[in-house]
Amino acid sequence: MSTILITGCSSGFGLETARYFLERDWTVIATMRTPREDVLPISERLRILPLDVTDINSIARAVDAAGPIDALVNNAGAGLMGALEGQSIDAIRQLFELNTFGTMAMTQAVLPSFRKQGGGVIVNLSSAVTLKPLPMLSAYTASKAAVEAFTENLALEVEPFGVRLHLVIPGRAPQTSFSASARARSINGIPEAYTGWAKQIFAEMQDSSSEITQAIDVAEAVWRAVTDPSAPLRIPAGADALVLAEAVN
Repeated sequence: MSTILITGCSSGFGLETARYFLERDWTVIATMRTPREDVLPISERLRILPLDVTDINSIARAVDAAGPIDALVNNAGAGLMGALEGQSIDAIRQLFELNTFGTMAMTQAVLPSFRKQGGGVIVNLSSAVTLKPLPMLSAYTASKAAVEAFTENLALEVEPFGVRLHLVIPGRAPQTSFSASARARSINGIPEAYTGWAKQIFAEMQDSSSEITQAIDVAEAVWRAVTDPSAPLRIPAGADALVLAEAVN
């Protein structure tokens, strides 16, 4: 029986991915900063562990408690919208601690066991904003672009040990707790000169008339990355992400 550890499972993409793997008879270790027992179906193949990917001690405890795993999905992350002028460096550092350094730290924590067991799969979630630049997302885009560069290089570094890395690249998400938190982070950080333009951009982002990425799209892309040895390094998830990926190729 195969085992997968997924970060950020309290909602959104992580929660749907945990459900998806459970339904396909995998053992799932669903991690959350604040564990909730009510978000996933009761199963003897499910374990819910506390994990804060910005805390190295929390990472060590979770990885130790998880025991041997076959795959890691680095999904935990946050958004940050707004003009760069209005964002504090502390807020940007916190964003990188979660989106970028958290991904690196989790990966570093599982690599020794993957190397010793002769294989494993690591899936890092990026974002389609790396495919098409958008205003008011410069810091967030930078945090995800760093994840992409990290993943591409590390894939070469660990290939001799049978470890595979993949990037799942979701498009624009529906109105989830993730997008809500990203907007909340932006409210007090937009200089007056940018206010009118920012409102227009945020309204366009919330427009539901165009196709967007659903959580199931991400779960299916992660499944492909984990179970298909021939899967490409970069896997777009969602109709809008597929369009953007084709446009840049």
